[in-house]
Amino acid sequence: MSFKIPFFAIPALVLFGCGSATEETTNEVKIIGQMKDVMWKGQLHGTIQLDTIATKKHLFGLGPVAHLSGEIIIVDGKAYKSTVLTDSTMTVEATYAVEAPFFGYAHIPKWNKANLPDSVQTMQQLEVYLDKITKNSPRPFMFKLFGTVETAKIHIVNLPKGAKVSSPDEAHQGLVHYSVNNESSEIIGFFSTEHQTIFTHHDTYLHMHLLTADKQKMGHLDDVVFKKGAMELYLPKE
Repeated sequence: MSFKIPFFAIPALVLFGCGSATEETTNEVKIIGQMKDVMWKGQLHGTIQLDTIATKKHLFGLGPVAHLSGEIIIVDGKAYKSTVLTDSTMTVEATYAVEAPFFGYAHIPKWNKANLPDSVQTMQQLEVYLDKITKNSPRPFMFKLFGTVETAKIHIVNLPKGAKVSSPDEAHQGLVHYSVNNESSEIIGFFSTEHQTIFTHHDTYLHMHLLTADKQKMGHLDDVVFKKGAMELYLPKE
């Protein structure tokens, strides 16, 4: 199956500060705070409380926990927080009682679904593919993937309490990596060519979090090999 070029709502707003987050235009991505302020300025406090997002229906989002103490994903209105237990174990909790120093979210009621091509197996290939099929569409946008990952590496930020941050290296103190192998998973992602250091790292247009189907593992996606013929790609439908 091939995509028609999807159409999305108006580009994201970059907002700062706390307060109630009200529902915006369908499919519009909202970004609260900035990654670079956390990584370089040490602004670790929460700039959004997830429970202040007024409408949870059809809500999708991702970001880190305040003070870089975990990861967050929202999948169709259900929010999950992951935190480090040990170098090999984590806890994944369903909750909206969490704050984030920067966060992206959108309300997406309908999706266009297609099989991910077998030629797209890695994050780098996915980035190129998404860039190609959305050249004439408004950006940024959120997307999701569902299916089996052959292998994946995810991480959870785990900054020691009281630690100061003035660089990405310092921000990643305590970070723990976990492996995912041949597991059914859902990935919530963000794509933009204009948000490097704001909501994506400086060398990518993607920011993605992965949640396994059994809800036992969740974290920021660092590396992945998608199983051929086993992954579906969803893009917002107008």
